[in-house]
Amino acid sequence: MSLNTQNSMSNNSFDFKEILNTYTAYWKWFLFSVVFALLIAYVNIRYATPKFAVQTQIQILDEKSSGSELDMFRDLEIFGGQKTKVEDEIQIINSRSNWIEVVKELGLSTKIYVQGNIIESELYKNPPIKVNFIAPDSVINRAKLNFFLTISSSTTFGYTEEEDKPVKIYAFGKNISTPIGDIVITPNVATLENYKDKTLRVSIQPIDEAAQAYRGNVLIGAADEYSNILNVRLEDAIPEKAEDILDALVRVYNRNAIEDKQIIADRTSNFIEERIANIATRLSSVDQSAEDFKTEKGVTDIASEANINLNVGVANQQELANARNQLNMAASMQEIVQQQDGYEVLPTNIGLSDPTIASTTDRYNQLVLERKRLLKSSNEKNPVIVNLDQQIAGLKRSMQSSLSSTVNNLGMTVNSLSGQQARFNSKIYSAPANEKALRDITRKQQTTESLYLYLLQKREESQIAVASTSPKSKVIDKAYSVSKMPVSPKKPIIYLASFILGLLVPFSIIYVKDLLDNKIHNMHSLEKYVSDVPVLGELPSIGKKEEKLVVKEDRSVLAESLRIIRTNLDYILKTKKKEGKGNVVFVTSSVPGEGKTFLSTNLSMILASTNKRVLLVGADIRNPKLYSFFTSGDIDKMAKPSRNKDAGLTEYLYDNTLNVKDIVNPMLVHQNTIDVIYSGRIPPNPAELLMSGRVEELLTEVSKVYDYVIVDTAPLMVVTDTLLISDYADLLVYVTRAGVTEISAVEFPLKLQQEGKIKGLSFVVNDVDASNLGYGGKYGYGYGKTQKKWWKF
Repeated sequence: MSLNTQNSMSNNSFDFKEILNTYTAYWKWFLFSVVFALLIAYVNIRYATPKFAVQTQIQILDEKSSGSELDMFRDLEIFGGQKTKVEDEIQIINSRSNWIEVVKELGLSTKIYVQGNIIESELYKNPPIKVNFIAPDSVINRAKLNFFLTISSSTTFGYTEEEDKPVKIYAFGKNISTPIGDIVITPNVATLENYKDKTLRVSIQPIDEAAQAYRGNVLIGAADEYSNILNVRLEDAIPEKAEDILDALVRVYNRNAIEDKQIIADRTSNFIEERIANIATRLSSVDQSAEDFKTEKGVTDIASEANINLNVGVANQQELANARNQLNMAASMQEIVQQQDGYEVLPTNIGLSDPTIASTTDRYNQLVLERKRLLKSSNEKNPVIVNLDQQIAGLKRSMQSSLSSTVNNLGMTVNSLSGQQARFNSKIYSAPANEKALRDITRKQQTTESLYLYLLQKREESQIAVASTSPKSKVIDKAYSVSKMPVSPKKPIIYLASFILGLLVPFSIIYVKDLLDNKIHNMHSLEKYVSDVPVLGELPSIGKKEEKLVVKEDRSVLAESLRIIRTNLDYILKTKKKEGKGNVVFVTSSVPGEGKTFLSTNLSMILASTNKRVLLVGADIRNPKLYSFFTSGDIDKMAKPSRNKDAGLTEYLYDNTLNVKDIVNPMLVHQNTIDVIYSGRIPPNPAELLMSGRVEELLTEVSKVYDYVIVDTAPLMVVTDTLLISDYADLLVYVTRAGVTEISAVEFPLKLQQEGKIKGLSFVVNDVDASNLGYGGKYGYGYGKTQKKWWKF
C-alpha cells in the first residue's frame, strides 16, 4: 500500500481509539483531578452540618361530609358549602402570616450556637443561657444582631460583638447595652456547667427573614393526585426543632381557620340578638293590648258561628305573616348593607328564602376575612388588596340589587295577601265589634310571637354552631423523623458528582486545548492535512543528557525511527524516474530550530550504517550548525589529501581552483564512515553565491560518486537560499517540529509545490513526545526492547 493511499484512508476514517488515546495520554492528570475532587468532597462531607428529614401528615376536611356535629344545622350555611381546594389550602398553610406566627410562638428568630474548632452547632433544647429583651416587640421583631458569649463561671460571662476580640465581663441578670436596646442574659443552671469556657454565638434576625427562610425550606404536597391528605416535610439539623416547627405550623393553621369561622358566627349571633330584643318589645306591647281589651270589654270567648271563615282567614293570615316576616328581614338586611361604609362581615342565613342573597353574603364574608388576613402583613395599596376591594364592592352592589328586588316582590305579595284578607274580613263583619277587635289583637300577637320563637330557635342553633366549631384539618401523623440517618449531605451523590467533576475538569481543559490547538504533534496529525504528500516518519523527543547521534547497531527509539524514515526514503527515491542515480536529498524546514540539521546528521549516520557511501553537505551557509553535531570525542577524521584544510562549501563556490575532494572531510563517527562538506565561512552575499553554476557542478559530481547525498539547507520561510537550488534536489524533506510548527506553516511548502517552485516534497515530524509516537501513540517504537511497566518505576 502506498503512502498516499495510507494518508487518504487516515483522513477519511473516524478512529474512536485515537480520540480516546488523546485523553488517556493524560491519565495522571485525570487521576490527580479525581483524587483532589474526592478529597474536597470528603472535607465537605466531614464538616457539613447534617440535616434530618421530619414529616407530618394532615387531612384537609371537607366540611359538607366531615360528619361533625354541624351537619344537622347545615341550613344555617354559616361556614359556606363549597369544597375546599387542596391547592388553595397548601398556599394558606405555607403563607407568610402563618410562618410569622410560628416564629413568634417558638422564638425561632433568636438562635444560640456553640462554636467548635471548625464548625458550630445550634443549641435548641435546654440551652445554657436565655436572652431577654427589654426593648419593645416592634423593635425586636425587626432587629438583626450577632454577639459572642464566653461562660466564665456560674455567675459571670464574657461579652463581645466581634469574634476574636477582647470580651467584657458581665454578671448574669445585669443589663447589657446593645445596638437593639438593653438585653438581659440569664443562666440555665441545669446545663450551664457543660458549656463552661466555651464560646457561644447568639444570632438575632428579623422575624420576617426567619419566617421566609423556613417557608422556603418546607415542602408541602398532596399524597396523591386527587387526595385531600397533605405531606408536610422539613429538613433541619435538629430533628426535635423541625418536629416542633411542623406541629406549630399545623396548629396555627387550624387556629386561624377556627377564628375565621367564629368571626362570622359571632356576627350572625349579634344580629339575631338585636332582632330578638326588638321583637320582644313588640310582643310585650301586643300582649298588653290584648289584656287591656279583654279587661275593658269583658271578652272571654270567640263566637263559633264564624269558624269556617275564620279558619280560612287564619290560613291566609299565616301566609301573610310569613310574607311580612320575610319582608321585615329583607328590609333589615337592606338597611344594614346600605349603612355599612367599611369592610365588615354581614349576618348570614337569617331566614331569607332567596338563595342568591345567601350565597352572595357568604362570598362577601370570605373576601372580607381574606382582606383582613392579608392586611396583617401588607397595606391597602397592595395590588391584591385593591383587587379584593373591587370584588367586595361588586358583591355589595349585587347584594343591594338583590335585596331591593326581594323587598319589592315581598311588598307586592303582602299587598296581595292583605287584599285577600280584607275579603275574608268582610264576611265576618256581622260578628260583634268586640270579637272583631279582639281577633285583630290576637292576630298581631300570633304574628309577633311566631317571629320571636323563630329567632330564639336560630339563636340557639348559632350558639351550638359556635361551641362545636371544628378545625379545618385533621392530624393523621404528628411530626416525626423520617429516618435516624441524616438526609443531607448525601454522601453517594456528592462523591459521584465529585468524581464526575474530577473527570470533567481535565477533560474540558484537554478538549479546549485540543480545540484551540493549531500545531503539529505527530505523524498522524500531520497526515490529516497533507494527504497528497508522503510523510516519511517521525523522530522522538531527545532529552538534554541523551546522545544526539545514533551509533552503529543502535536499538534506541531514535534509531528505529530513523530506520523507518530510511526505508520510506529509499522507496520514494526508487519510484522516481530520473536521469542519474536520483540520490540527492535536501533537508529543510520552515524556521530555524525545527531540527533539520539534527535529521540531516542522523539520517546520514543511519544510511552509512548499511555500508553505503554517504555525503553530508552543509548548504545552510548563513547559519551553519553541522560543526555542533560532530565533537572531537565522537569522530576520528580520516587522512585525506587536501590543499586547504579549512575549506568548505563557501570557499568552493568562491574559488574555482578548488575541487570537490579539497572540501570533503572523511570521518569515522561511532564506527560509521561518512564524508562531510562543511558550510565554510559565512559569506556577505549568500543568495548570489548559491546562484552560481558551481552548485550544480558539485551536486552532479558527488551524486555519481556517493550512494546518498544529504544536503542540509536553509529554512524555506526565512530566506530564499533553498528555493534557488531546489531544482537540483531529487527529494525535498521538510522537517516539522511537534508542538511548535503550526498548520499554516505546513501550507507554505504545499503551495510552493503546487506553483512548481519545489518538487519531490515529503515531510518528517521531529521532537514527538513518547506518548504520541506512532499513530497517536497507538503503535510505538522500540520493538524488542525490554521496558518496565508503569507501576514498577
